[in-house]
Amino acid sequence: MVETILRVDGMMCGMCESHINDVVRRTARVNKVTSSHTKGETVILSEQPVDVEALKAAIAETGYTVTGVQTRPYEKKGFFSFLKK
Repeated sequence: MVETILRVDGMMCGMCESHINDVVRRTARVNKVTSSHTKGETVILSEQPVDVEALKAAIAETGYTVTGVQTRPYEKKGFFSFLKK
């Protein structure tokens, strides 16, 4: 799995978070997406890397701005994750 973190400028409330989440779900194939207006970020979990440029364009159409992107492998963390070592 891949975790993509988008820094999004312009989110002011929970409704803004919903708008961003909807755009991400329509634009990319994702397992999970969560946004936080207080942190100014959207976290996307997906099986394959997402098309960041397509996401930036789709988000820009809604009036928000992606100011940064970070992508890294994601490993689920849980109570028994220490057993995998």
